[in-house]
Amino acid sequence: MFRVLFLFLPIFIFSNILKVGKNEKFKTIQSAVASSQSGDSILVESGHYKEGNINITKPLTIIGIGRPVLDGEMKYEILSFRANHIVLKGFKIINSGEDEVENIGAIRLYNSQYTTIEDNIFENNYFGIYIQRGYKCLIKNNKITSTRAKSQEGSGDGIHAWVSQEIWIKNNYISGHKDGIYLEKVINSYIYHNNSVKNLRYGLHFMFANDNVYVNNTFDNNNAGVAVMYSNNVGMVGNRFVNNWGDGSYGLLLKDISFSKIKHNIFESNTVAIFLDGATKIDFYKNDFENNGWGMKINANCMENRVINNNFINNTFDVSTNGTMVMNDFKKNYWDKYEGYDLNKDGTGDVKFHPLSLYSYLVEKNPSVMLLFKTFIVDLLDKTEKIIPSLTPESFVDEEPLMKKIKI
Repeated sequence: MFRVLFLFLPIFIFSNILKVGKNEKFKTIQSAVASSQSGDSILVESGHYKEGNINITKPLTIIGIGRPVLDGEMKYEILSFRANHIVLKGFKIINSGEDEVENIGAIRLYNSQYTTIEDNIFENNYFGIYIQRGYKCLIKNNKITSTRAKSQEGSGDGIHAWVSQEIWIKNNYISGHKDGIYLEKVINSYIYHNNSVKNLRYGLHFMFANDNVYVNNTFDNNNAGVAVMYSNNVGMVGNRFVNNWGDGSYGLLLKDISFSKIKHNIFESNTVAIFLDGATKIDFYKNDFENNGWGMKINANCMENRVINNNFINNTFDVSTNGTMVMNDFKKNYWDKYEGYDLNKDGTGDVKFHPLSLYSYLVEKNPSVMLLFKTFIVDLLDKTEKIIPSLTPESFVDEEPLMKKIKI
């Protein structure tokens, strides 16, 4: 025990607390940072601080007391972290500069490890938090909002991570940015319980990002909820994709991804709940698809995907595809449009179900056919196709449809 205390004793002896405020020794954060040593803590009293760029090049803990405001005056990258083990808590950080080439924003981490950004408010910044080659950093309990741009081109992302590992992004609220959270070439990261709302493009975006997991997040009213592109082994569990509605909008877009699992999610009131293009070897298990325009759009270049034990309820179209080749497996799903029976009472319908209607097939080929939506002609076409299949792929079938909705 004494040996352990002896090892840590120098830290307690030589770390200092520097105070910043009107009546304190240091009037500016810049001066306190310049006078600090590695491992020191800086306490910043409430006030409005306009200090341009604050460059941190040593491990420090910087705490805001009474929510002091750091104002970038629409000119500067407000905080630059160029060291490991930096902690930032309790600030309101506003009005960063804007540069589409440098991608500046409120805070940028340069090769920083074990850094924590927690309990801060970000408003009206270009990028909120930009992580460049980060490792084991934690972004937690921050509110990141912006109203400065009305189009994707005029805004950066709320949280942007590039070429990073083991980034934990937890319990943040992000709104009004281009992407709520963007991960490019990021691996082994965990995205948990964030609210990504009304962002201009995606709520969450993966690009060349393998071996990541996102759990229990809500993606509400974004242009599209989540896009997973050119990535492998992504776990998607317990998330809510809701109200992502409009032309070209999706709850979840899967583009050229493989070996991933999508479980226990809720897809509700999206134009397209899930759109798959070039997606292979993905398991869809115990998800709810309810009140969407399309439950799943599966392009013909998708294969070896398994859709098992999901609920499809009150969607205009449960599934659609743009080809005649079916290389995916639908099994034991609940379909509210199923009209079969279960004589032996084993919970599985005795008649197989073809979820792909002729009308959805025709709409995929010619979108203008939507003009016939909810007309007698459409009902007649679908009834006829069920009796004498002619255009829809016969192999697009659930051989064991469930009679009751399953609990996810």
